[in-house]
Order: sequence, then C-alpha cells, then structure tokens
Amino acid sequence: MAENVYIHIPFCIRKCNYCSFISFPKIELKEQYLKSLSCEIKSKYKNEPLNTLYFGGGTPSLLTPTEFKDIISLFNTNNDTEITAELNPENIDITYLEGLKKTGINRISIGCQTFNDKILKLIGRGHNSKQVKQVVKTAKNIGFDNISLDFIYGLPNQTLEGFTSDLKTAVNLGIQHISLYGLKIDKGCYFYNNLPENLPDDELQAQMYEKAIEELSSSGFEHYEISNFCLPKFESRHNLNYWNNNSYYGFGTAAHGYINGIRYSNITTIDKYIENPYKPIEEKLLTKQEQLEEEIFLGFRRMSGIDIQEINNKFHIDFNDKYKNIITKYTQTGHLETTTTGYKLTKEGVLVSNYILADFI
Repeated sequence: MAENVYIHIPFCIRKCNYCSFISFPKIELKEQYLKSLSCEIKSKYKNEPLNTLYFGGGTPSLLTPTEFKDIISLFNTNNDTEITAELNPENIDITYLEGLKKTGINRISIGCQTFNDKILKLIGRGHNSKQVKQVVKTAKNIGFDNISLDFIYGLPNQTLEGFTSDLKTAVNLGIQHISLYGLKIDKGCYFYNNLPENLPDDELQAQMYEKAIEELSSSGFEHYEISNFCLPKFESRHNLNYWNNNSYYGFGTAAHGYINGIRYSNITTIDKYIENPYKPIEEKLLTKQEQLEEEIFLGFRRMSGIDIQEINNKFHIDFNDKYKNIITKYTQTGHLETTTTGYKLTKEGVLVSNYILADFI
C-alpha cells in the first residue's frame, strides 16, 4: 500500500547550465501531457489516503493553479496531507500564489541556488535574488507557513564567505526548511562540455558544507538528513518517506516508484509517454538482500542513523554480527558512532558517506 505520491512535471523554459535532470523546453505539449498523466494516475492509483503528494520537475510552476487542482482532485487527500510544489521564482506573483493556496498545496520549495546575481546568470537561472525574496515574502503574507529554499554549493566563482552570506539571508527571510546540494556536473548538462572557470575544489566544497552545518545549527535549524535542514517539526515528510525506505507511487515522464518490493521507472521522453503512459520501461523486484542494502543506504542519510532492532526484525538478521568488520572499521576511524538505537554517521563520516556506504553494499 503506497500512501505517498511523486509527480514529475518535465517542462522548463530553458535548461540551466548544470542541469542533467529529465526536463524539456516543450511547453506546447503540456495539455497532452497532463491528459496522459491523468490516465496513468487513474489506472494505477488505488485511492489510498495520502500522507504526501509532491510535484517535482522540471518546473512545476509552469502549471496553472487550475491544472494543479485538477491533478490533486484525482487523489484521496485530507487536511493532514503534505502537498508540496517546487517553484521557480520568476513570474510568480501574488495572484498565482493565492491560486496555489486554494488548491490545497501547503508546502512550497523554491529553487533559489544562490542570492548572488552574477552567479545566477552564469549558471543559467532565469531569476534574480530580489525575485526569490519577493516570492518568500508574498507567500508568507498570504499564509504559507512551510517554505523551503534549495541551494547549490560549489558553484563557479562562489566563495565560502558568499555561500555563508546566502545562508544568513535565507534564515533572515523566516523560512522553515533548507536543502543544500553540492554542484555535480554530469553528462548531459551544458557545463559538462563547457566547464566553467573558478570552480571550488573538493576541499572548499567540504568547507562550505561544514560551514552550513555550523551556521544553520546556530540559527535553530536541525540537520535531519545529509542534505536537509529544518526548523523543529518542519522536516519534508515526503523525503523522509524515501529515506525510511517506504513505498510510493511515481507518476509522469521519468518518474520512479516503489511498491510491493518492486522499483519501477517510467518512459523518459515526453512524446513516448504521451503515446503510452501506462507501462514503465523498467520494473525490478528487489531481492531481500537488495532491500536490506537500500534500508541501510537510505537510513544512513538520516542524521539520526539506522535502528538496528528494526532492521533485525524486518530482515531476520543480526546486524552487529553481519556487519561486524565494517562497523568496527568505521567506529575506530571516527566515521561512525553508536546511538541508543544503532549507528549514525559522524560529521567526518558524512563528508565521505559514499565510500562508507559502498562497504555495506
């Protein structure tokens, strides 16, 4: 039974220079796409009462409030359902935000990336810092009380001082949640073949991340997941569902879902999805070992770490015995520490988490 839903809105006005996500500047296909999306939802969704509903992209804010409302109406939601929409700050005014509020959307995630206008232009963003501040101010004024900002660190020409200033500005806006992502230049993005100058090296990126933990913690934010910080009780419930390794539907082009031990992914092009929105391009029934490895990998992303008793009961193993050598290795190096329920990554462990987690897999 899946009580959480991710919906992919794959449209964008332009591709940002660092973006390798599945998104397309084909807004003329929006009406056809939404019809196919509706068909997929009606064919697969079993009317479970939803805990969370998340619109990601792409640029979900290219949908009108009416289009959001029509999609939301297909689901069994209630006043407690967390409904999130990702927004790009450009062209978002009070009328649009008021329209979103009426649809039942109660959490917004704004793609800020930085408040440095020169860097925003360099990375191909379509907004400026003033627009982000205005959207946050307007959203707060009309009653949105769960607002998240996304930032990227390690951007070209970015300094430690500049990044710290970004975080202070965000905190002073009175938002509830911040997501931080280190810049990754993957195949398929403009920067991959046109590498920008003055990229911060790994050491400076690590310093930025450590500074973020220090700065946000001193401002009352809880570091609850490797990339995420929030004021108390404002965790992203949708993302926590991923990290708790629970089930969820994925609807739309390139969406991924996880139901009854099966991970699936949808067609990655809009045109083919419009033709046939019903059949995923890949379905994989995870073995018990694969499910266990995902439980560990995702669990260690939470700053609270893993609950070994829960894992033992779920997978009928003795965690301490099965992973004795790995646990000993990383507790001795100071990358893992024991908790009342199991283990968690230390601050040093978070910085090299990919290497540590690879040992468990």
